[in-house]
Amino acid sequence: MSFVEQPESGIGTTAAGADAPGKRQRSERSNRPSRSRSPTRNAAGARRRWRGDRGASDALGLALIAPAALGLALVILLISRGVDARATTQNAAEAAAQAAARERSLPAAQAAADRVTGAMLIDGDTCGDPSTTTTVDGGGAFEPGAVLRVTVSCTATTRGLDLIGADDSTQAATAFAVVDTFRGVDE
Repeated sequence: MSFVEQPESGIGTTAAGADAPGKRQRSERSNRPSRSRSPTRNAAGARRRWRGDRGASDALGLALIAPAALGLALVILLISRGVDARATTQNAAEAAAQAAARERSLPAAQAAADRVTGAMLIDGDTCGDPSTTTTVDGGGAFEPGAVLRVTVSCTATTRGLDLIGADDSTQAATAFAVVDTFRGVDE
C-alpha cells in the first residue's frame, strides 16, 4: 500500500503543527480573547445589549396587545351576532309569509306564521322572544290574490359579551306573500 502525500494546508494539524486526526489548526480569529457574556459599555458610556436579550419589552408588548386583541374579538362577535340575527329574522319572516299565504283564513294564517316563526327562531342568543304580526296589506279582505304582510321581530341578546357593555338590539323584518289564488278561503 502506498500513501499519497497531501500538501500542507493546515487542515489536520494542531496549533503546534503535529498531525492529529480530526483536529484543525486554530485560526487567527480564535486566538483573540473571548468576549464576556455581560453587557459592556461603548465609548459613549451607554450599555450595549446582546441580540437575544430583549428584557421586559416582550412582557410589556403582550400586556398591551392582549387586551386589544380580546376587545377586537368581542367586537367581531357582537357584529356577527347582529348580522346573524338580521339574516335569521328575515328568513323567518319570508317562511312565515309563505306559510300564512297557504291558509284559508286570517286567524289560521296568523297561527301558521306563529308556528313557523317559533320553529325557526329557537336560538335565544341570536333571536330571542320572537313575535309575529300578520295583516292583509292595504287593509283589504283575506281573499285569493290578496297580499299578506308578515312582520317578525325579536331581540338579539349580548349575553356572553358583557365586557363590551353593549345593549340588546331588536331586529325586525317584513315579508310579503300573495294568498293562493287557487285555494278557497273561509268566510
